[in-house]
Amino acid sequence: MSKNNYSIFGIQLPKIFFWVSILFILTNSLLIYFNNYFLLGIAIIALLAYYSLFEFEKIYFFIVFTTSISIGLQWFFHEAPFNLALPSEPLMILLLFIIMLKSIKTGMFEKTILVHPISLSILFYLFWIFLTSITSSMPLVSFKYLISKIWFVFPLYFFPVILFRKQKNILLFFSLYIISFSFVIIYSINKHLSFGLFDKNAAHFVMQPFFNDHTSYGAILAMYIPILAGLLFFPKIKPYIRFIIILVLSLYSLALLLSYTRAAWISIVGVTILATLILFKIRIRYIIVASTVAVIFLFIYRIEIIDKLNKNKQDSSMELSAHIQSMSNIATDASNLERINRWNSALKMFKERPILGWGPGAYMFQYAPFQMARDKTIISTDFGEAGNAHSEYISPLVEQGVPGLLIFLIVIITTFATALKVYYKSKNTKIKLLSLISILSLSTYLIHGLLNNYLDSDKASVPFWGLIALICALDIYALDEKNPQPGGAEER
Repeated sequence: MSKNNYSIFGIQLPKIFFWVSILFILTNSLLIYFNNYFLLGIAIIALLAYYSLFEFEKIYFFIVFTTSISIGLQWFFHEAPFNLALPSEPLMILLLFIIMLKSIKTGMFEKTILVHPISLSILFYLFWIFLTSITSSMPLVSFKYLISKIWFVFPLYFFPVILFRKQKNILLFFSLYIISFSFVIIYSINKHLSFGLFDKNAAHFVMQPFFNDHTSYGAILAMYIPILAGLLFFPKIKPYIRFIIILVLSLYSLALLLSYTRAAWISIVGVTILATLILFKIRIRYIIVASTVAVIFLFIYRIEIIDKLNKNKQDSSMELSAHIQSMSNIATDASNLERINRWNSALKMFKERPILGWGPGAYMFQYAPFQMARDKTIISTDFGEAGNAHSEYISPLVEQGVPGLLIFLIVIITTFATALKVYYKSKNTKIKLLSLISILSLSTYLIHGLLNNYLDSDKASVPFWGLIALICALDIYALDEKNPQPGGAEER
């Protein structure tokens, strides 16, 4: 070792660098003690500048890691005019600008990515949001919605497709979110213990400030349970890693139970049925026939079913069995009744603007006058400031018209068709497993999406668009005969 160098963890560092670093750390610590964050800000800016110029792909993985632990700006500043998640969303905006500059300079995206059916459907989806923003009842709100959707889709879908060529990046994508989210879960359960572990009322807020409420928290928990379960069967996994995954899966399952999120529970049941259909290769025509028969049955006996539901007076409860029973209570349960109020309002709005809708993001500002007195609940508001349409499908219908809903469904159908193609055609066990857990994880969210919608948030957008990117990457790279799995020659 040179006399002018120090060896730190086997890395040779010049003495001047070492001592300047020590001086910086000590000075910065002193300033932070006196509530002065100037040097810390300089360090963060310098770090971001370095990664933006030389290793910008690591910004994406930092976004994945920080998303679950990001906190909304309005948590710190209640009067802030917008609620940007910190630090995840500013990093997404930064990554978007880097992608734009790189694309202009070098043509960053391969043609195979841009012309892939999933990518084309997503670009059409963004185009329709743009078009309905022009015709919106609230153009400013809608264009803000469009801009936020762009900084979600390009850094979280198009860019990861490139990264997911390498299998190690796929596993890193899963691991980083799971690790950071585990801290949120432990924090929430620890907080829950002070109120009583099965206190339903506490379940509504113990995950704050990281998640706004228990429903979004439950939705993301449900998304990662199929991923963790699938990783248990990953080939050549070391026993101690499998043991850790079992522990983490148990933690997530407990957290899902304690979240008292009924929609998330339903999504796990639905995904279990879907997994059975896929694994046993039930033909799609049988599924279509069974679904058609079920719809006809529900239509024929709709009056009897509604009458039965109206007789269920079980409200949401701390007792788990009673809480499950309350799922079908449309007589007295305020949560269920408020959803019906929002949906009825949305359908009335839809009848007025069926083709172009009211504009992306406009529902929550426009639905109040459409509420009927008989539909209002104890949690309704006359000013319509309490949230969205509570459905990932009704929202685009009312905000972007019939074409908006159809285009969103095309994105989903194209994604599922691609994933199933990869699953059934691939001979590689890892590829089959990755495509299967991607389908199942997305399905938990899409089932949950019948009753809630969170794709305007970073918490849901990172895994949702990331999984779609993974399916696209598997199709482009894994089924290519010259490059039979993500990572190509680098990983064989």
